Amino acid sequence: MSQPKEILISKSSIPRIAIIALAAIFALGLFAVGFDEGHLFSIAFGDKAFDQMYLHELSHDLRHAAGFPCH
Repeated sequence: MSQPKEILISKSSIPRIAIIALAAIFALGLFAVGFDEGHLFSIAFGDKAFDQMYLHELSHDLRHAAGFPCH
C-alpha cells in the first residue's frame, strides 16, 4: 500500500495596515527625493526653505541617479 501524501497549506498574509503604511512612506519618500523644492520644510522655515532647498541639496545626487531633472 502506498502512503497518503500530506498537503500543507500555509496562510501567511501581510496585514493590510502594513501595506498601507509602507505605501505612504514610499509616496512621501518619492515626493521628498523627486519633487520637493522646499515644500516640506516651508511649514517650519517659511520662505527661507524655498531659497535653501534643504532636501533638494541633501538628495541631489540621488535625484540624478533616479532620473529626476533638477536643473
